Amino acid sequence: MRKNKNIREMNDFERKHSSLSARVYHTTIIGSFLFGLITLIIGIGLYSGSITKQYISTSFNMSRNAGIFVQRQVDIEPFTVKVMEAYRNQTEEQRLQNRSNEYLERFKYLEYDPAYPVMLSVLGDFGTTNTGIKTDVDALYIAMYDEKTSAMVYFADPDKTDSRLHPGQWDKVRSEGIKKFMTWNGEGMLYDIAKTEQYGWLCTSAWPIYGKSGNIIAFVFSDVSYDNLWLSIKKFVLRYSIILLVVVNLMGIIHGLRMKKAIVTPINKIAKAASMYVEDRKAGNPGTGYFSSTVVHTGNEIENLSLVMADMEKDLTEYETNLKKVTAEKERISTELSLATRIQAHMLPNIYPPFPDRREFDLYATMTPAREVGGDFYDYFLIDDNHLCMVMADVSGKGIPAALFMMASKIILANNAMMEQSPAKILEATNDLICSNNPEEMFVSVWLGILDISSGKITAANAGHEYPVIKHPDGQFELLKDKHGLVVGGMTGMKYQNYELQFEKGSKLFLYTDGVPEAADSERNMFGMERMISSLNQVSQEPPKLLLEHVRDCVNDFVSGAEQFDDITMLCFEYRGNEKIDDSKGEKE
Repeated sequence: MRKNKNIREMNDFERKHSSLSARVYHTTIIGSFLFGLITLIIGIGLYSGSITKQYISTSFNMSRNAGIFVQRQVDIEPFTVKVMEAYRNQTEEQRLQNRSNEYLERFKYLEYDPAYPVMLSVLGDFGTTNTGIKTDVDALYIAMYDEKTSAMVYFADPDKTDSRLHPGQWDKVRSEGIKKFMTWNGEGMLYDIAKTEQYGWLCTSAWPIYGKSGNIIAFVFSDVSYDNLWLSIKKFVLRYSIILLVVVNLMGIIHGLRMKKAIVTPINKIAKAASMYVEDRKAGNPGTGYFSSTVVHTGNEIENLSLVMADMEKDLTEYETNLKKVTAEKERISTELSLATRIQAHMLPNIYPPFPDRREFDLYATMTPAREVGGDFYDYFLIDDNHLCMVMADVSGKGIPAALFMMASKIILANNAMMEQSPAKILEATNDLICSNNPEEMFVSVWLGILDISSGKITAANAGHEYPVIKHPDGQFELLKDKHGLVVGGMTGMKYQNYELQFEKGSKLFLYTDGVPEAADSERNMFGMERMISSLNQVSQEPPKLLLEHVRDCVNDFVSGAEQFDDITMLCFEYRGNEKIDDSKGEKE
């Protein structure tokens, strides 16, 4: 059952929204957005790596230049010795007062050392450029590690805010970081990236200052907070997103306009010609040239469609000329149709039970044509003692052409099935044979399955037919959305795909044509897939014959005598395995 409106039921806004141009635009937008999102993720990774390297380089160069300048300006060794001695002389309890005024008072005298203001001045000068613009470095300070307590002891911090660190104050650091800095061999850049409890993620670079004995007496540290990195990334994402939105919309508009020119406008011309043709025919105007005068030069299938429509118009005109002759022979044709109805009915299996000596399964099928003869057909036959072939098919069109095509298709399918036990191969062979001589371009949708009777396994393939409905033991009937191939007769060389269903004792299979769910009442409300499955589940435990009769009664009650527009064909199969049942006399339906 179609859940969406057809184009004639849509209003102008809905038609515009579902047009080819709109769909191309939406598809382009989605595709471009996904491509842009992928490139954004890649760009963030590359940008993050690049800016991280930039921050590391800036931080290290700042530490190195400041360290060299400090060594040239002042001898800080005596000052560092005093600070470290004062720190190490503190008890563990005293050190825990690190941020208290009482603790700072014990180190206050160190700030009067002549070296201390010089260090602050040098570091302060390096904290800004000559233009006074703040650098990417968040903190520049002099400190030293105490390996015994895994602490960084501060010597000088030029920060003028309340967070300034005074001589003797300290922070806990990782022993891995201490080892990395204390054992640096002078090659590359000295830095460490780590998460701190107080400052979050930091990139810390350093330049060692050596004493007269050649040992490291201090480091000039510079910190870069990763908050700057996140801010840069956010700005990058914002700029990229704006550019992406602009580019995506432009691409959507351009492709939409191109699609409108190349496809939509030519199709609308053909549709307009068809509409004028129909209206004039209804008004009794025998005019011609509607399609032949429609100028379509696209060089593709649309132009071919225009030419085909022009040929069709010509054929229809000739057909109308001969219509009176055909009408005069109506009575004779009616008699022949009656005969054709009987012939077609006898072409389909109509004995129940179909295989009285087989206890492993039960099978029942019906076909009710919308006209004297129909295009639907079903078939079932034993390929050998252990394989049962089941077919459900729906030929395009109705009436005699569909019936003739149905008979030919049924025979070809059956012949191929007796030579090949792969449903996909059977459909491929049938498709190629029909396409080789199909001037009317008719086609047939086919579901074909082959049951391995001993194991209950069904191997099936679907050539554009309705989804089958299955019921497992102790379960309910459910729609099986199998993979469809193209209809048989649609295009030569098509390939189809097998799939398997494992049936257990009590499993059932229901096959049908679109005449069942699309059966409509006088107000054109369709019976629908939900009602069909519901009617099956109402009698899910009944044998196939009673089950199909119930579904047919439900359809009849729904349509309430409205005209049947399509053939109604159903088949129900029940797998019984080795179940023992009473012999029943076959009767002819």
